Amino acid sequence: MLLDGGSHAQHQDAASFHLRASNPRPAALSHAKPDLMHATKSKTWAAWLAVIGGSFGLHRFYLHGPRDAWAWLHPVPTALGLVGVQRLRSIGQDDAWAWVLTPILGLMISQAMLFAIIFALTADTRWNTRHNPGQPGSTTGWGPIFPAALALLLGGAVLMGTVAYSGQKFFEWQLDKATAPQQKSSQKISQLTA
Repeated sequence: MLLDGGSHAQHQDAASFHLRASNPRPAALSHAKPDLMHATKSKTWAAWLAVIGGSFGLHRFYLHGPRDAWAWLHPVPTALGLVGVQRLRSIGQDDAWAWVLTPILGLMISQAMLFAIIFALTADTRWNTRHNPGQPGSTTGWGPIFPAALALLLGGAVLMGTVAYSGQKFFEWQLDKATAPQQKSSQKISQLTA
């Protein structure tokens, strides 16, 4: 109830005029930067980013933004693994640093493929609840199936290769360690008899 005897409609018109005067531009015409942290996150896009650049953390940058500490930890072990592969190609299999660093790359690629599979197989409702809160839900259909299949193929091959290479190098190292004392004693005996 208004004390000056005016109607309720007159009061609303005055309030809306006051709001327009304080904000002359409508929201649709404002030049505000889009809020990328609250933009809709696509499950398919996240899965493809994990397949293509997951070892460098691209999927985490996409989902959590540049302030995600885990995303910044991805490039370091990946780069170390790439150094190991480069040393393996240039120096050869006898380089100890190469066989220590190369499996790190394999593990980083394998974990990226695992995340691609997890993203692709997450239910749409759970994905939207976690990554798109307060936004209208979306259905992905068959889109995430292709990165999931590729991630399963690549991740399985890389993980098997990493385990086989690491196991081979570990057992070679153990064999060299066990035969080293025998070689030293045989050298001493040959020096004493000579």
